[in-house]
Amino acid sequence: MRLLFIGDVVGSIGRQMLTDYLPRLKKKYHPQLTIVNGENAAAGRGITEKIYKKFLQDGVDVVTMGNHTWDNKAIFEFISTAKKIVRPANFPEGTPGQGIIYVQVNEAEIAIINLQARSFMVDLDDPFRKADQLVEEARTRTPFIFIDFHGETTSEKQAMGWYLDGRISAIVGTHTHVQTNDARILPKGTAYLTDVGMTGPYDGILGMKKEPVLEKFLTALPQRFEVIENGRSLLSACVIDLDKHGLARKIEAVQISEDRPYRE
Repeated sequence: MRLLFIGDVVGSIGRQMLTDYLPRLKKKYHPQLTIVNGENAAAGRGITEKIYKKFLQDGVDVVTMGNHTWDNKAIFEFISTAKKIVRPANFPEGTPGQGIIYVQVNEAEIAIINLQARSFMVDLDDPFRKADQLVEEARTRTPFIFIDFHGETTSEKQAMGWYLDGRISAIVGTHTHVQTNDARILPKGTAYLTDVGMTGPYDGILGMKKEPVLEKFLTALPQRFEVIENGRSLLSACVIDLDKHGLARKIEAVQISEDRPYRE
């Protein structure tokens, strides 16, 4: 099985990159499943039903989320019926939406889990204990398990990778918007990447206009951050190959930008 995972889609530039390049990436890599993190898709904060449906029209199979899940209040109107959205599973009991879904891929089934880290973030339920629970549940149905771990620190993401090595197919980090250079297969067969990176504006700071961010660093005063709506763009992704036992054979990081042009 081959998976394509595209990192945090930010604003209209990110959405356009997805529309433009997903068909080309599918033609090149032939993934059986395409997963996209969409928690920044609506002007950098959350997602709308219109954007969610456009992702599916573009060829996305599953949309994962993160700490901005609830920023666009429109999500409360459709998340309960959005069967292909996965929000962090370690939100408190009773939170709308689902933290794990199962997708049929040819003759196999794959579990997609979303978790949110706690270091320098909102103190949600323990993601390690929640991972234990959901992975145990998933393994009664399938050996194919993918986790999007949405977190701030490299250490917590690495810790989760080592903690789950051999029990899941792949764990890929999101949230920091900067692709890391550590894609690898852990010793027991789990594919790992600390952060897949961002799909969105190339010339900002994590997709935001530079000036307010610089002003905040220079003055320590509150600023309103806004997503860049025009200019150069970036797509960040990874491709993961799994064997029949659900373990990883290969993980390859992918980036497309003016500095790294797309090649067939």
